[in-house]
Amino acid sequence: MASNPLQRISSKVQARERLSFDDGLRLFQSTDLLAIGAMAHQVRLRMHGHQAFYAVNLHINPTNICTVRCKFCSFSRDAGAADAYALTPNQIEETVRAAIEQSQINEVHIVGGHNPALNFEYYEEMIRRIRALRGKEDLFIKAFSAPEIDAMAKGSGLSWVAVLSRLRQAGLDGMPGGGAEIFDLEVRARICPEKISAGAWCAIHRIAHGFGLKTNATMLYGHVETPEHRVAHLLKLRELQDQTKGFSAFVPLAYNPRNNALSGMRETSGFLDLKIVSISRLLLDNIPHIKAHGSATDLKFIQAALSFGADDMGGTNLHEKVLHEAGSRSPEGLSSADLVRCITDAGFEPCLVNSAYVSHLKRTG
Repeated sequence: MASNPLQRISSKVQARERLSFDDGLRLFQSTDLLAIGAMAHQVRLRMHGHQAFYAVNLHINPTNICTVRCKFCSFSRDAGAADAYALTPNQIEETVRAAIEQSQINEVHIVGGHNPALNFEYYEEMIRRIRALRGKEDLFIKAFSAPEIDAMAKGSGLSWVAVLSRLRQAGLDGMPGGGAEIFDLEVRARICPEKISAGAWCAIHRIAHGFGLKTNATMLYGHVETPEHRVAHLLKLRELQDQTKGFSAFVPLAYNPRNNALSGMRETSGFLDLKIVSISRLLLDNIPHIKAHGSATDLKFIQAALSFGADDMGGTNLHEKVLHEAGSRSPEGLSSADLVRCITDAGFEPCLVNSAYVSHLKRTG
């Protein structure tokens, strides 16, 4: 056992000691996936027992027109493209209303392109209309990535603080974690040169946390980044969480290589996907939940991930487009029964929650 390079890390995990950058790098260098997964599962059970969380959620992508054309993105379009679109507030309201009535959703997840034709009042009205359909206890509104908040601020002449304050007043409950990608400056220059900086992403989430908005954090992996970049990214998130306590969940996102400008990339392996989940659980000791995003993977992977550190399998993800256009093979239009069956078959206890991890069992009976 003395020669096992993971023994020291295992001892630290058992003693609940914080792992270092070198520990994280050593985990990525190891091929002992079962040992890494066992450590992550130990932490997962310590934090959540056998509970596995899920939501019944609707995805809305208000527009695919975007002036920031990231090289990994398969969703964005130029304004003049034949399949470019921008939904009206009426269309969005009716889509949410139908999902409430037909699928009993408890959450709406909204992300879209940076469309200069849509003013800030459009986004305020969108949130107000959705909030008018259901109260906070019944419908959680998670909307707008940090880059979208920045685009709203630039288009309106408002500050990040003012934009988030007004959206909060309109009924916003939380934010997704998109736009983080990989924080390293050189990697961002290669994959998303026009996107906001890592510092701006962190600053916007810090402001959101100050308003009481719970947010997710993400990492896009499997493209041009190195293990060192991944570890540095995770530790930057951990540092911000130490300061704000505002992240509810971390969502690792595997790069999908179809239909975008990053040439020569291959799809990530299941081995790497599970390793990312496990190492995230081990390094992010202060972020409560690790989410295996159903739209980025498939149900079989999620079942395995629940024993490798993940405790949240995402949601039904109705109408999700961004990841599916990049080649995600996950089923579209899952039901809550599908998710419950997936969780119970893997030996866990399904718990219906929203992104604040407030239980909705009382509402569903």
